[in-house]
Amino acid sequence: MSVDLLGFLGVVVLAYLVPGPDFLVVLRSATEHPSKGRAAAIGAQAGLCVHMLAAATGLSLIAARSPLVYDAIKLLGAVYLVYLGVRAVLAARRVGRERTTGRQAAPGPAPGGPSEPDPAPDRWRSGFSQGFLTNVLNPKAALFFVSILPQFTHGSGSMTRQIFFLGTLDVVIGLVYWFALVALATRVRAFFARPAFRYRWDLTTGWLFIAMGIGVAATA
Repeated sequence: MSVDLLGFLGVVVLAYLVPGPDFLVVLRSATEHPSKGRAAAIGAQAGLCVHMLAAATGLSLIAARSPLVYDAIKLLGAVYLVYLGVRAVLAARRVGRERTTGRQAAPGPAPGGPSEPDPAPDRWRSGFSQGFLTNVLNPKAALFFVSILPQFTHGSGSMTRQIFFLGTLDVVIGLVYWFALVALATRVRAFFARPAFRYRWDLTTGWLFIAMGIGVAATA
């Protein structure tokens, strides 16, 4: 198999270093609980696997060349990002009300601590679904697999095999990166649990999600 591996690795690493919606989803999930962050990371990469399969079978090319299909995916992705943003803003308002009424005046355990019930299955499903939907409804991810990734393949080999190889490499690199991000966020999770900081964090990430959603919808 003959592929431009070094060039592809450079593009992939750069793409992961530039924060996008999946970065925000994984980081926000990790500050709530490490297992939710890992679930979001796996979900985000599972979404990329869908795009990889679609590119290998030619479905992504059909979607990219069909304005109706492409616009539908784009708008669904935009709506979902705005939905995540509204949820985060509402969470910030709840934290703000609790601070005002004094219900969180005394510092308590970090979310998911020993004194809390551990809804692990719900937490995992929530993290995975957020990561998965964020990437599977991301038109830029689809365009990456249908327009950028093929530039690093060669006509001498099977295009499908090369797409699977490079796509799998992309997914694995992403998993390593996301899990490192989750580990880093876990170290400062107690700081995120402070009501004053949690309020600002929820509010900031919420409006960032909303801005990203509007940006996706406005993209030609």
